[in-house]
Amino acid sequence: VQVVESGGGLVKPGGSLRLSCTVSGFSADAYTIGWFRQAPGKEYEGISSINSRDGSTTYAESVKGRFTVSTDGAKSPVYLGMNILKPEDTAVYYCHAEPFGSGPDYWGRGTQVTVGS
Repeated sequence: VQVVESGGGLVKPGGSLRLSCTVSGFSADAYTIGWFRQAPGKEYEGISSINSRDGSTTYAESVKGRFTVSTDGAKSPVYLGMNILKPEDTAVYYCHAEPFGSGPDYWGRGTQVTVGS
């Protein structure tokens, strides 16, 4: 199983980015794809997730209203649209694939997002 994030980069405050998460070789029929981030010197923060069964989504308060998680369907890439970016959004962003019930979960290696001028 491979989990690969892409789309990170340097953006000015107030700007936008869209991250992508591609999961290959994952056989689970029902799963959650989550986005996490880790800022320098801080702990991991779960910021968003999407449920493959019903498409329901969750957001941390810190990103609600600015970030949107989406997908084109099961086994398709999962996107994290990020708007009105702030310097405090600077972090390495990770994608996480977790099956419902039993089974291993998987992490990507992360993509760096830097918000600054």
